[in-house]
Amino acid sequence: MEFYDVIETRRSVRGYLDKPVPADSLAKISRAVQLAPTACNRQPFRLFLFRDPAMRAAICAKVPFPWLSEAPVIAVLAGDASSAWERPDGGSIVDVDASIVMEHFVLAATAEGLGTCWICCYRRDEVDAAAGIAAPWRSVAISPLGFGKQNACRPRNVKPVDELVKVIG
Repeated sequence: MEFYDVIETRRSVRGYLDKPVPADSLAKISRAVQLAPTACNRQPFRLFLFRDPAMRAAICAKVPFPWLSEAPVIAVLAGDASSAWERPDGGSIVDVDASIVMEHFVLAATAEGLGTCWICCYRRDEVDAAAGIAAPWRSVAISPLGFGKQNACRPRNVKPVDELVKVIG
């Protein structure tokens, strides 16, 4: 898929087919995640791809979306604030780095013909415990990964470009 086609095609998918994700697709997505830029290239993240049914069930029990359990893979992105670059005022940039990584993940998945849905609505301590994520790591986002069911996406409603982007000068 061409880059702009990937951007136009990507949607938040909330329904998945019972079909495994090919190992080749997982490898390509993993490479895209590896190449995601982070501040000072510190890469203060780990992406956990859960295929094990028991682990997926444990994570799904802590997330309020029943369709998550349909996905053959559940991705949990964790960040380590202590190893991330800090702003001059002292604030960790781990959430910014993790957001860039997650966007590489969802765009690469789209290019592979797979669906995702960026999820941040969960209790981090509960999901971290279910996923076996321990300090200094902390989950930042979750996404299902798999082949989406037909009509499993909400329509895309976006504001006009000129309302969102201002060219100055």
